[in-house]
Amino acid sequence: MISPEFFFNICKREGIDFFSGVPDSLLKNICFYIADNTPLESHIIAANEGNALAIGIGYHLSTGKVPLIYMQNSGLGNVINPLLSLADLDVYSTPLLMMIGWRGEPGIKDEPQHKKQGRVTVALLEAMEISYRVLTADSNTKEVEAALKTMLSIAKKENKPCALLIKKNLFEDYKFQSDISYDKPLYREQAVKIVVNSFSELDIVVSTTGVTSRELFEYREELNTGHEKDFLTVGGMGHTSQIALGIALQKQNRQVYCLDGDGSLIMHMGSLAINASMNCKNFKHIVFNNCAHDSVGGQSTVGGKIDMKSIALNAGYKWGKVVSKEYEIKLALNELENIDGPAFLEIQVKKGFRKSLGRPTITPLQNKEIFMKFIAE
Repeated sequence: MISPEFFFNICKREGIDFFSGVPDSLLKNICFYIADNTPLESHIIAANEGNALAIGIGYHLSTGKVPLIYMQNSGLGNVINPLLSLADLDVYSTPLLMMIGWRGEPGIKDEPQHKKQGRVTVALLEAMEISYRVLTADSNTKEVEAALKTMLSIAKKENKPCALLIKKNLFEDYKFQSDISYDKPLYREQAVKIVVNSFSELDIVVSTTGVTSRELFEYREELNTGHEKDFLTVGGMGHTSQIALGIALQKQNRQVYCLDGDGSLIMHMGSLAINASMNCKNFKHIVFNNCAHDSVGGQSTVGGKIDMKSIALNAGYKWGKVVSKEYEIKLALNELENIDGPAFLEIQVKKGFRKSLGRPTITPLQNKEIFMKFIAE
């Protein structure tokens, strides 16, 4: 293990003073340290990993320096295009240093959405001809420093992206000093329960990846009502609303509710325009906004700086509302049920979730099978 301060100081000594990325649970402590010790204009939490890489390319073009771009390995899918069509040696030949959290590492227990990605992470890097070094919890300070310097040297000398692949527990714990609390009456789990209580027996639900789906699953367990009504989007952050739209278009006699998050919505915000363009009357989009990447450490999103409702309405949604108090949520849900969509409801909630929260006890394939049977009825 190494301290985040040590890693950050190596970066600074080697001339790395610009950071961008999407938070990951394995990288949360170094991300917290970067946020606490870097000016806002030098640390950008991007909408998605591809955007982070593009920001890094822009930084290099304007300074000639090498940025550090961080992500979970699930985000490799989002960076393949800008890596190969922009940063690659055969295109703009751009030196970048990526720091990638290795979820789903072979032999280590992890959630199902990380297993395949974890198994093929090294193969993906090698297929893209990206030089890399692996760092583990057993890596000492000399090994970490040598790996960073080597990758940075290759990136500069060969003008290409390189990577540090980070295994679990490389970084020691660090308490975030600049944490911002979103002061709202309810936690997301409380709001999820209010929303679920408003659904009818035939309503179809698609929930976003991370804690939202875990809270939905546990509340169904508490109610003992089964899980067939819910498609739990355990991976593919940002794609929840498009899955819901695909269902809503084919099941226009049923109400389809998308339970989304602010980080997910922001990651692929262009989806709002597509959702609106289909003029799907049964499409109901509910976003729980706590201004944070809650599932991976609580790092900030721009959810508190943008007007999501106005964006949705200007994209073509027929109805929109923002609520936070319990009575407001109930009134809005009653209205939402009885109007034609596409409709958008933002529920502003506190950041954080209870530590005893469990995970789904059914596999994604089991979820898919019972869900398809339910919506076929």
